[in-house]
Amino acid sequence: MSNTDLIIEQRSRDIGDFLVGRYIPFSKKRMVGPFAFIDHMGPSTIGPTKYIDVNQHPHIGLSTLTYLLEGEIMHADSIGTVQKISPGSVNWMNAGSGVVHTERTPDELRNGTTFTMNGYQIWVALPKDKEDMTPSFHHIAANELPQWEDKSASFKLIAGEGFGRTSPVPVHSHLFMIEIKTTEAYELKINGQLKGEIGVLVEKGSIQACEHHVEQGNMLISKINDNCSLTIGTNSHLFLFGGTPFLEERFIDWNFVSHNRVKIDQAIEKWKSKKFPHVPNDTSYIPYPPKRF
Repeated sequence: MSNTDLIIEQRSRDIGDFLVGRYIPFSKKRMVGPFAFIDHMGPSTIGPTKYIDVNQHPHIGLSTLTYLLEGEIMHADSIGTVQKISPGSVNWMNAGSGVVHTERTPDELRNGTTFTMNGYQIWVALPKDKEDMTPSFHHIAANELPQWEDKSASFKLIAGEGFGRTSPVPVHSHLFMIEIKTTEAYELKINGQLKGEIGVLVEKGSIQACEHHVEQGNMLISKINDNCSLTIGTNSHLFLFGGTPFLEERFIDWNFVSHNRVKIDQAIEKWKSKKFPHVPNDTSYIPYPPKRF
């Protein structure tokens, strides 16, 4: 989904082995592994007159990962893809050298009823040598993702590698994103199970980390790569994400990500002059936003 507004950075707190904040990027940590941006969509009530209509907007240098918990979105892009995403499935779009897409409420849901929309829009920066790759799109159904249980916890590997398993999502760097749900308190030991930096997003419930109680809506960033443990509360729902960080800094401007600021400036001018490819049969256009100081 288009990042049309500046990200409001919430204050982060240091609680020992973790940093606690609400979003990335935030002041003490701009990225977690290759993850550059996480936006929580909802929960929001959609309909009977308010629907999702994100008009055409561009991306370069990143992959978008859309993961819904409730509701549905119809994705269309300049590659020619038209794909509905439903809860539990994954839309993975490699923007590479440049792609344009829209996100809208499906026609069959524009029937005067209401429904809940809830999910995550995530940007994963591409490696330096993949930033100019040919754009591509992949849809992975929920039942194709690795799922398993341990005691009172159920796991789903959304993307990447972790806990000895590999997701079919075709990623381009060492990363992981894992969904965990509990029915009772569960001690999660990560030692040796994940590679790289580790983030924890608490969707529901709570966790105990370094003797601190962290409620839903917060995001934790471990300061210990590959090795941390925490206790997940009863009836909780969280996501682990992260991976091996890149050697080069990444610049982010609007919907563009790159290790090279010049590439971003070129993409901005290309979008302003309407030289990006467009979504077939769609004339909508989101202008590049004015600078805010």
